[in-house]
Amino acid sequence: MSRYITYNPDQVFLLPPSVREELGEDHLAVFVHELVERLDVSQFEAEHSEEGRPGYPPQLLLKVWLYAYAQGLTSSRRLEQRIHEDLGFRYLAGSLKPDFWTLNRFRQKHPKALNDVFTQVLEVARRMGMVRLGRVAIDATRVQANASPDRSDSREQLRGERARLRQRIRRWQKQCDQENGDPPEGQLGRVEAWRQRLDQIPRQLEELQKSGQRRSSRMDPESRYLRKRGGFCLGFTAEIAVSDDHLIVAQRVHQSPHDRESLTAMAEITERECGQRPQRVLADCGYYAMPEIQRLEQRGIEVYVPDLRAARELVGGAPAPEMNVRQQRRTPGLKQLRERLRHPDVRICYQRRKALVEPVFGVLKQQRGMRQFRRRGLTGVGTEWTLATTAYNLTRLFSFRGKA
Repeated sequence: MSRYITYNPDQVFLLPPSVREELGEDHLAVFVHELVERLDVSQFEAEHSEEGRPGYPPQLLLKVWLYAYAQGLTSSRRLEQRIHEDLGFRYLAGSLKPDFWTLNRFRQKHPKALNDVFTQVLEVARRMGMVRLGRVAIDATRVQANASPDRSDSREQLRGERARLRQRIRRWQKQCDQENGDPPEGQLGRVEAWRQRLDQIPRQLEELQKSGQRRSSRMDPESRYLRKRGGFCLGFTAEIAVSDDHLIVAQRVHQSPHDRESLTAMAEITERECGQRPQRVLADCGYYAMPEIQRLEQRGIEVYVPDLRAARELVGGAPAPEMNVRQQRRTPGLKQLRERLRHPDVRICYQRRKALVEPVFGVLKQQRGMRQFRRRGLTGVGTEWTLATTAYNLTRLFSFRGKA
């Protein structure tokens, strides 16, 4: 009698096995399948052309992308490979095998529809008893762009390059005229590259002027040089608002190098996505701006956003000095804000800010690889952030269902 269990990788099944039975009903892939089947995907279908051969169903592509981002997989080529090899992906794909071009095209083509999916997932969460908006924590992080910071140009460099390219093209055209219109062999590809680059320079100059910065990335002109802990990075600012049950209730990506003008925008997005206003909004001192705070307070929202000195006091530093009459006139409302933040109940409430939003960033950036975007342009990276945050909410719903 053998001491080992019978092992034969080439064993043939008499009947084809059920992939769902192999995974089990408590698998994340099964949960993603069941939830997406309940969503409205008509917006994806409306954007699909009737011409050409039949395409892959939008439910299939949406399921595999959401499951991929939940697994920390953001590359379309890697996703194609996993659909061939991974049992969970094969189940969601229904044993079909879309190639990487189809997968990437779906992510590129449907930014609005994917934002609508984020909203629908929040509606499902509300029906499950989640999305508590008594307290919402807002924060931002810097995510690197898919571009090298070394390949950037100043305004003078771009104008000089444009002049050189125009001169090369004129010189090539004169050479063609001298040779009776026949272009020199081997130069057509080079001239086409010159013309393509010449078409890109005006957009890069426009983005450089819009950003107010000294240099612009050649690979992704819409990215910005942003300050982060430890230095600078070439990327985008990604923001989230997190509820008490650690659900992302609002998200967006923008190009601003600071967060001072984002408080009202994120509160409005939260209200639009959830259908109700949050009662209290928490944010760090990077969001401090009295006009923004007063605007939210006029809507009946309690705002706990300290200025720099009050933030130091909240973490055990020296108390903020008393304000004289001139300082109170210069920044009306700041004295009342500091006094409110000193209240013991408010301190306890504000201490929850880090516990709400920081773990979410830890999951997205450390566990799921969202430290750098794959796509380029503000719309492209916004689509990626939407997929990542929607997938995060799906895993939260999956965990909540298991506890319920």
